[in-house]
Amino acid sequence: MTAVLACQGVRKVFGSSVVLDGLDLEVAEHEVVALIGASGSGKSTLLRCVNLLEELDDGTIHLDGSHITDPRVNPDLVRRKIGIVFQSYNLFPHLSVLDNITLAPVRVHKRSVSSARAQALELLTRIGLADKASAYPDRLSGGQQQRVAIVRALVNAPRLLLLDEVTSALDPELVGEVLDLISDLKRDGMTMVLATHEMNFARQVADRVCFLDGGRIVEQGPPSQVLDAPVEPRTQQFLRRLAPA
Repeated sequence: MTAVLACQGVRKVFGSSVVLDGLDLEVAEHEVVALIGASGSGKSTLLRCVNLLEELDDGTIHLDGSHITDPRVNPDLVRRKIGIVFQSYNLFPHLSVLDNITLAPVRVHKRSVSSARAQALELLTRIGLADKASAYPDRLSGGQQQRVAIVRALVNAPRLLLLDEVTSALDPELVGEVLDLISDLKRDGMTMVLATHEMNFARQVADRVCFLDGGRIVEQGPPSQVLDAPVEPRTQQFLRRLAPA
């Protein structure tokens, strides 16, 4: 079966810094893969490369078998199939929640306003925020804003959802709101790749955890294996540093 996402020999260099160094990664349909590792290990850069926000220096990325990093490919067409959510919510402050969610479906995908609004309201109802449809982002908590940002990515029915440290800007009591939504998406079969610093988050939602170091995947496997019984010394060292004193 063709992988939904296949990264082969992916290399990305910024100046004299090699951020991704020949990285290989395949993600199967309905799989949730968590990327862990120290800051600067390449997690966020990999997600940006997959979404074609960064140009590769070497290697290839395929989505459902199609070579999306071919220079002849229109990146805007590829991005219609990939949703991405960042640590900062990036909601437009001058637009209501409903208008934030429906902007891309109407402007980019040329859907009717009524169809886009109906789907947006359905998704907002599902996450318990239907009553916030006409509110502006500054009237929402951080957890609510992040859930709206995820819904904005979902409204276009992406083939692949990328989540980049989506809980790290939140107060601890709000993290659960976002975790619940991502857990629901997993149950629905959404294929996801998420970068996270939170090991409990990775443990709860991931089918596979990949530890990145020096721009490569050093160790990968089920959360219980990588997080509780890592084999590689570098993984062990990283997790020891995170352990409470």
